[in-house]
Amino acid sequence: MFGFFNKKHSTETKIAAVLEQIMLADKPLATFVEKQSVANQVLNLQVRIKQTQMQALEVCHQQLQQQLHGLGIVQVDINAVVDNADMGMVQTHQPDNTANAADSHTSDKPPAKAAPKQSELTPHPRIKHIIAIASGKGGVGKSTTTVNLALALQALGKRVGVLDADIYGPSIPAMLGVAGSKPMVENDQFVPIDAQGLAVLSIGNLLDSEQTPVAWRGIKATGALMQLYTQTNWPMLDYLLIDMPPGTGDIQLTLAQRILLTGAVIVTTPQHIALLDAQKGVAMFQKTDIAVLGIVENMALHTCSNCGHSEAIFGAGGGDEMARRYGVPLLGQLPLDGNIRAFMDDGKIDSLQQADFAQHYLEIAKKIDETVAKQPKKTSDRFF
Repeated sequence: MFGFFNKKHSTETKIAAVLEQIMLADKPLATFVEKQSVANQVLNLQVRIKQTQMQALEVCHQQLQQQLHGLGIVQVDINAVVDNADMGMVQTHQPDNTANAADSHTSDKPPAKAAPKQSELTPHPRIKHIIAIASGKGGVGKSTTTVNLALALQALGKRVGVLDADIYGPSIPAMLGVAGSKPMVENDQFVPIDAQGLAVLSIGNLLDSEQTPVAWRGIKATGALMQLYTQTNWPMLDYLLIDMPPGTGDIQLTLAQRILLTGAVIVTTPQHIALLDAQKGVAMFQKTDIAVLGIVENMALHTCSNCGHSEAIFGAGGGDEMARRYGVPLLGQLPLDGNIRAFMDDGKIDSLQQADFAQHYLEIAKKIDETVAKQPKKTSDRFF
């Protein structure tokens, strides 16, 4: 996707080295491999083993997932062909129901597979919780909310990172004062940019300038997202907030099928049209088995700086109603404050942290942290 990462042979060499290091029955796993290929950041292996080695192969699979994650491999699929000498036949653990047992191991046609579910995904080895900050439509303050929630979680003592997945409109670098900064590359991996303690990476940090357009079709955009996620040397983090693009398109579906999420936060305004689109976002996450941690109602109330009169410019009660309808909490209601806009435009992190409105985000961050702490720890039940 990005020029300095087009090193196919280097990646294949490193995968081969990992296969030599991982041992199965006192032999390198590589000695059992009959076929291997890499496509769309998924490693496909066909191995021939004995029935008694199945349990050991499961351990090898887990080791592969962990060690190859840093090379940009987001998934490892193993087709285990089992030799059963006593029965004089071969069994496979990815059977094709249309083929008979005699020729199932000779077919080169890969079995059709459904898209992975959240329960089948592998957790990131260095990130405890990954939360998507999403909205049904643009212009509701999603990126602003992402940045301020990241700072609020940091104020609670958490180690926080921000991944800007809004490929077509990356605004996180400007908001955090790192526009124009380029990430270092070490061992074919990005090193996140440090924004006063936040580990940050955005497609915006890789473009020539803020005016450079990203005119990519869906498959290239989703590939860029996965590359930013998998080929970045993220430090140990308590939270990684992913600033999602608006809508429910390719990038959202790719994230749901490829990245294990703790949950999602939906940002909306009280405006009826915004609520209609936000509801689609809630429904999409629920259909993909991703917990909706709550709803943030932005621009809920404006208070005149001259006379002190307060007015719900975009309507009132919409966030409450949507939260009740979908059975999720309303995490907070944020003011329509000109200082928020001004500080975000200037990229002044210190000003954001010290502003009066920071308390609103801190309260929301506390609710998110408390909700996450009550969730059962997600583990992968995927095998092969």
